[in-house]
Amino acid sequence: MSADGCGLVPVIKEVDGVWVVCVGENSGSYLVCPLCTDSVPQASILLLGVAGKIIVEKSFSDSKFSALTLAASKKVLVPGALGDASPPLTDQLQSPETILDEPQVTHNVDSEGMEGDTKIEFEAKPMSIPPPGAGQKVYEIDPLLLGFRDHIDYRYAQYKRMRKEIDKYEGGLEVFSRGYEKLGFIRSEIGITYREWAPGAKSAALIGDFNNWNPNADIMNQNEFGVWEIFLPNNADGSPPIPHGSRVKIRMETRSGIKDSIPAWIKFSVQAPGEISYSGIYYDPPEEEPKINTYANFRDDVLPRIKSLGYNTVQIMAIQEHSYYASFGYHVTNFFAPSSRFGTPDDLKSLIDRAHELGLFVLMDIVHSHASNNVLDGLNMFDGTDSHYFHSGSKGHHWMWDSRLFNYGSWEVVRFLLSNARWWLEEYKFDGFRFDGVTSMMYTHHGLQVTFTGNYNEYFGFATDVDAVIYLMLVNDMIHGLYPEAVTIGEDVSGMPTFCLPVKDGGVGFDYRLHMAVADKWIELLKKRDEEWQMGDIIHTLTNRRWLEKCVVYAESHDQALVGDKTIAFWLMDKDMYDFMSLNKPSTPLIDRGIALHKMIRLITMGLGGEGYLNFMGNEFGHPEWIDFPRGEQRLHSGKVIPGNNFSYDKCRRRFDLGDAGYLRYHGMQEFDKAMQHVEAKYGFMTSEHQYISRKDEADRVIVFERGNLVFVFNFHWHESYSDYRVGCPKPGKYKIVLDSDDTLFGGFSRLKHDVEYFSSEGWHDDRPRSLLVYAPCRTAVVYALVENQPKTLVKLQLTENANVVQDATEPEEESKPSDS
Repeated sequence: MSADGCGLVPVIKEVDGVWVVCVGENSGSYLVCPLCTDSVPQASILLLGVAGKIIVEKSFSDSKFSALTLAASKKVLVPGALGDASPPLTDQLQSPETILDEPQVTHNVDSEGMEGDTKIEFEAKPMSIPPPGAGQKVYEIDPLLLGFRDHIDYRYAQYKRMRKEIDKYEGGLEVFSRGYEKLGFIRSEIGITYREWAPGAKSAALIGDFNNWNPNADIMNQNEFGVWEIFLPNNADGSPPIPHGSRVKIRMETRSGIKDSIPAWIKFSVQAPGEISYSGIYYDPPEEEPKINTYANFRDDVLPRIKSLGYNTVQIMAIQEHSYYASFGYHVTNFFAPSSRFGTPDDLKSLIDRAHELGLFVLMDIVHSHASNNVLDGLNMFDGTDSHYFHSGSKGHHWMWDSRLFNYGSWEVVRFLLSNARWWLEEYKFDGFRFDGVTSMMYTHHGLQVTFTGNYNEYFGFATDVDAVIYLMLVNDMIHGLYPEAVTIGEDVSGMPTFCLPVKDGGVGFDYRLHMAVADKWIELLKKRDEEWQMGDIIHTLTNRRWLEKCVVYAESHDQALVGDKTIAFWLMDKDMYDFMSLNKPSTPLIDRGIALHKMIRLITMGLGGEGYLNFMGNEFGHPEWIDFPRGEQRLHSGKVIPGNNFSYDKCRRRFDLGDAGYLRYHGMQEFDKAMQHVEAKYGFMTSEHQYISRKDEADRVIVFERGNLVFVFNFHWHESYSDYRVGCPKPGKYKIVLDSDDTLFGGFSRLKHDVEYFSSEGWHDDRPRSLLVYAPCRTAVVYALVENQPKTLVKLQLTENANVVQDATEPEEESKPSDS
């Protein structure tokens, strides 16, 4: 609009290769600028809108028209340049004061018009208002104003007085112009304050949906400046006293009577269908609040991540409904119901379907070892007796977990639990289970305050709950009989013999035992200095498992990453993780050590610890902090009080963004985890029957072992690197590096060249028939693979009756025979 509101609209047109914005009137199908000789079709503006945005700079003169220019040009294009005969105005507008020094927008416009993209550049300016000037330059610009100087000077003096008063009493014009922060509805952490300036009102009350339009409910008070005010505290549950989207008005007693008005500072008002008047709407949508992740979120966001990292199985915790969220899913109240806090049963089914589409196995963390003691929501006292599903008396109470213990000798209890396991396989298509707390089931002492030494009397004596072991045999029999492809993993810290042998062979029937001692060993070592680490101690812990019984091993337990404990990464790097994980900042010795050892710990655990590798999500990139659940204070059956966290969501999250950020060192740690999984997928070392430890050197701090056709070399020394270090190998031939923790991609220092070939030499070393010479930098793990003989392509000439045909045939070269030694 022009200054006098005549209805002019902007027109954009090209003049001599420059796009100009001028002002025109609507003249039929054309927009015409009175100062231009040409007409521009309306379609031109539409085409411009498709191509991109253009930022224009306004420059107002005394003329009733405004000259607008693209800031990409250092010259100000004015209407006179398009044919208007008004040189004086042109001269004024092109004075140095009106010429832009720097362009603020650049354009990529091709020769055919507006097909190119438009690039917009903004220059950030501080939020400040310049102080008043002298107010005299207008007379230089237009000497005719001198005849009205008294009036203009007075006007300007009053302006300066106002600025001075505003500075004095309001903190400046910048603050003064933010009245919406004081008047109207102001939300705070403790409630809502509503202020309205209405000095003529005799009384005022805030009314609306929130108080059923009761004019006597929320009476306002007036201050000496005529501002009415009321404060409404938050509801008892912390929610705002006025819900977002509800209708509000202010009822005032005025000289002309009672009047209901829309608040002057209202930020939204609507006209309801069929109504004439508008209603004020309290518009204060909550910021995206912390929320619990859902089955759908996990399906869409996390499953693809698991797949891309190279894992083939996902184990999901806390599926069975548990009324107390902070029990982490272990105090189950409803055994057949998936937790509603994450979504619906159909959402869970969709998650599992998507995992199967990605080729992932889905295991459920099932809890049959105990149940919640919740009487209202769970099985406890279900029929009014203490012994319905559980043992009665103290035998039926877990003194440490404050939960109820099943009577596995009860026919109906066994029916209930067997049916429960089958339900999850049948209805939700889980591929198996990780059975929680199996040690607690198998022994009447529940594995608490007991040290297992390996003496078989500890496993097959009076402390064994035979009923529970029989139930485990039954459930494994049922699962493997009905679902031969299903997998069962038992969480057992005792090392019960026969635990992972088939039921038909007299075993308990699990496919895998969770190798729980390894994670505890790493925490034990991380509390010590590097010099105190013993290579033999590490090897013993990783390999201490029963022959022919498969184990799932992990470096970091979920128990160690929950509720205030430290993750491995935080044990290693502590508070330095908050300031020195950016690649844009120099690292510290603590960060360098932590990243190096974190990679080595994961790889040696995966390489030696078992036939399966479990990663508690976040460990793959070195999650810095623990995970916690919103929870209140908990009072145990024993009377002990466990403090809550005031239902905080602060630690209830997985910071996957850290691992994905290429500018952070977490990313290199995540890339290493991905590389570990892909090396396993290619070489299958975890399922190989060949495992041999050839060196555990306490002086050099070096561990060398073979798994499959791979040779692993770990140098745990904190400063010694070894050139031409001889390591044993099983087979003759050429070896190459297939994984190097020191690679720059993984946050290392790239001290190894990956194009180097390593050839074996004959002769016994470390009880191996051959050996290699390698470079072993300090705090690195390197994996070498035997380069198998490559197939040779032979060209054979075959004659046919009509033509000669050349065919390729692939035949392997004759393999070199290893020496008898």
